[in-house]
Amino acid sequence: MRYNLKSALWISLFIAIVFVMQKLIPGFTDFFILDTKLAFFRPWALLSAIFLHSSIPHLFYNLFALALFGSILEHIIGTKKFLILFFISGLAASIASIPFYTRVLGASGAIFSILGMLAILRPKMMVWVYSVPMPMILALLVWAAGDVLGIFVPTNTANIAHLSGLFVGVAAGLYFRKDFAEKKSKEKEVFIDEEKVREWEKNF
Repeated sequence: MRYNLKSALWISLFIAIVFVMQKLIPGFTDFFILDTKLAFFRPWALLSAIFLHSSIPHLFYNLFALALFGSILEHIIGTKKFLILFFISGLAASIASIPFYTRVLGASGAIFSILGMLAILRPKMMVWVYSVPMPMILALLVWAAGDVLGIFVPTNTANIAHLSGLFVGVAAGLYFRKDFAEKKSKEKEVFIDEEKVREWEKNF
């Protein structure tokens, strides 16, 4: 499979540019953010809100995850499937957020789908979570537990959007696991002809 990082990195760059526009253009964020009360009248916001971010730390953490894990997943499943996953999961996260939040923005839902699919396809891949190394599948459970807890402990994080994206990613991973699961390398049996060995011993 051809190694291609273009989509994950180009989306990251686009999000960074959008963040600059948020800071420079008055009303930019308000026009593209998902205001759940107006979602029916502003359907574009279901997707446009994915590219908005509320602060530099919010932007940094999402871009770091998107560039790193997104590039890895894109290498595994290809650009087309990666883009489909990104936009479908982002849309699903936005829709799932409507009954629970007033205003929603950020690429976290789409990023959690990337993490979810990657955890299914590469469960043993080691990552660091809170300074502790652990396999990807365990890391996913830790992140999911944090979001479940966040539902009951009020925060400024759209935890349900995260879990929705995660669900899409896990479902996609299970669906495509046979096609993209890491293949175990099998050692080939080596047969050594006894006569050739004796011949080699005589010559050398």
